[in-house]
Amino acid sequence: MEEKRLLSTLKDYKKAINPVTRGTVTWKEGLLFEARTQVGYEFEMDGHVQWGCAPVESLLLSLAGCMGIDTVSFLQKMRVDLSHFKVEIAGERRPDPPQHYTSLEITLHAAGVGLTEQKMARAVALSHEKYCSVYHSLRDDLEVKMAYVILGAD
Repeated sequence: MEEKRLLSTLKDYKKAINPVTRGTVTWKEGLLFEARTQVGYEFEMDGHVQWGCAPVESLLLSLAGCMGIDTVSFLQKMRVDLSHFKVEIAGERRPDPPQHYTSLEITLHAAGVGLTEQKMARAVALSHEKYCSVYHSLRDDLEVKMAYVILGAD
């Protein structure tokens, strides 16, 4: 019954997305660039990683953020009262160009009232298998190891 209720609440999940996403990346100096989203959020990317993140770091963090947003949303729909949530992500890249990611390890840490192994596993699976747009925008040959840790409730 709980699964049926969850699926009914997900019917319109992510239906209100803008089908075209835009942004700009403007050179500032050296290898420092300012990235700006279509709604005006800004962050810096730096080829020397002195004043901003490296573009590949922002890719990893985008994936972690997308999976985190999905998973927290699903857990909340499952009536979990979260007290802690964190995503750790590590990526291994090819040593030679193109230096794309070849494997990722993602571990989600969560704690809260009503959080069970079954709920956590289902929320992570929904994000990983269906809803995380960033994950599904990556290469098909990318090896991804998913894990989660349920911390003690507060």
